[in-house]
Amino acid sequence: MRLFPALVFTTTLAAMAAQAQPMDMPQHQHGAPSEEDLPPLGTGPSVQFGGILGDYPMMRDASGTSWQPDSAPMEGIHGIAGDWATMLHGYIAAIYDHTSGPRGDNKTFSSSMLMGMAQRSLGEGHLTLKGMISLDALMGKSGYPLLFQTGETADGVTPLVDRQHPHDFLMELAGTYSTPLSSDASGFVYIGYPGEPALGPPAFMHRFSAMNNPEAPIGHHWLDATHITYGVATLGLTSGGWKVEGSIFNGREPDQHRWEPDRLRLDSASTRLSFNPTSDWAFQVSYGFIKDPEQLEPGVSQHRVTASAIYNKKLEHGNWQTTLAWGQNNQQPGITSNAYLLESAIGWYAHTVFARIEDAQKNELFPESNPLHGRMFGVAKFSLGYVYDIPIQEHLSLGLGAVGSLYTLPSALAPAYGTDPSSYMLFVRVKLI
Repeated sequence: MRLFPALVFTTTLAAMAAQAQPMDMPQHQHGAPSEEDLPPLGTGPSVQFGGILGDYPMMRDASGTSWQPDSAPMEGIHGIAGDWATMLHGYIAAIYDHTSGPRGDNKTFSSSMLMGMAQRSLGEGHLTLKGMISLDALMGKSGYPLLFQTGETADGVTPLVDRQHPHDFLMELAGTYSTPLSSDASGFVYIGYPGEPALGPPAFMHRFSAMNNPEAPIGHHWLDATHITYGVATLGLTSGGWKVEGSIFNGREPDQHRWEPDRLRLDSASTRLSFNPTSDWAFQVSYGFIKDPEQLEPGVSQHRVTASAIYNKKLEHGNWQTTLAWGQNNQQPGITSNAYLLESAIGWYAHTVFARIEDAQKNELFPESNPLHGRMFGVAKFSLGYVYDIPIQEHLSLGLGAVGSLYTLPSALAPAYGTDPSSYMLFVRVKLI
C-alpha cells in the first residue's frame, strides 16, 4: 500500500508537466532559465519577476532566505497566473542502497519533493509564498542506510546511527514580504511553519553541486539540518550583493512523526551575513544558538558556526558548481566538533557527474553500554556519481544514475565497521524541468 502514494506523486508530476502554461522563454540547462532569459523586475501587467528578498536576479534565491550564485540554474516550470509569477519544481526517485561491513544494510526506497512558489506585487514591495512537501516518510521512520550518519530518532527512544532520517511530509510553508528602502537596498520579513532560519549554506537538495546526489551529507547536522524548522521568523536587509539577517526559530529538530507538524516554539536565534561579489560566487558566514535540538538529549543546546563558498560557472551547454563548507557544533554542556565538505557537479547536455569529499568528527556512534560511547572519531567519505537524464516530454525528464562511496576511519572503528567499508546507490528519477 505504501507504493500507492508514490505512484500518485509520479502521476501528479506528469500531469503538471503536461498541463503547465509556461512563460515563452528560451530553454537553458535542461529547461532551466538563465538570468538573461527572464523578464526584468516589473515586466507584465501587475506581475513582478525578481529576487524574493530584493531587486536582484531570481536565480540567486535558494532554500529559505539563503543565497546561491546568480548564474546558478533554476529548474522547474515558470509561468504566470493572473497577477502572480509562479514556479513549480519536483522529483521522485526510486533508490537501491547497499552498504558493506558489519553495520552495513540494504534497502530499496523512494525519496521525493514537490515545491511551488508564487510571487506578486503588493504595495511598494512584493509578496512571495512558498510550499514544499515530500513523501519521504513512506521509506519508514528509520530512513535509509548511510554509514556514519547521526542525528534525530526513529522511535523517540533510540538515536538514529548509520541511518539518514526521512524528511517530514511538510517541508516548508512560508511567506516573504520585501520592500525597497532605497535605489539598491531592501528590507524583508520571512515567516515559516515550517521554514528555514538564517543559518548555514543552502540546504543540500537545493544546491546544484548536491541535488543530483541521492545521499545526504554526513555533515548535514553541522551545516544545514535546520532547513525544516517548525516555527521561524526572519528579518533582514539587502544592499547590492550584501545581505544581513537574523532569525528566531524552533531549535528542536523534527520528531519521528513525519506526517504530523511539530509544536510551535521560538526558543533559538541565528544571524547570517551573505555576500555575492559577482554573478558566479556566493559566500556566507552564520552563527546560531540552537536550544535542545535533539529530542533524546533535553538540556543539551548547541552553538553552531558555519561558513561556505559556492562557485558556479554557466557553460555553453550546461553548468558547473562547486561548494566548500565548514560547520562547527559546540554543545552546551558537551564537546566541540567540526564537519568539512567539498562537493562539485558538472552537467552538460543530458549528462551530470558529481563528487563529494567529507570529513566529520563523530561522537554518537556507540550506545552508552559500549566502552567507545562518547569518544570522538574523525571519519572521511569520498563519493563519485553520474546521472543521465532522458527527456520524456517537454517539462519532464527520466534520470538513470549511480553513486559509489569509500570511507576512511581510525583503526578503533574497524571491529564495528570493517577495515574498508563502502557503499553504493542505484537510482531512477522522474523530475520536472
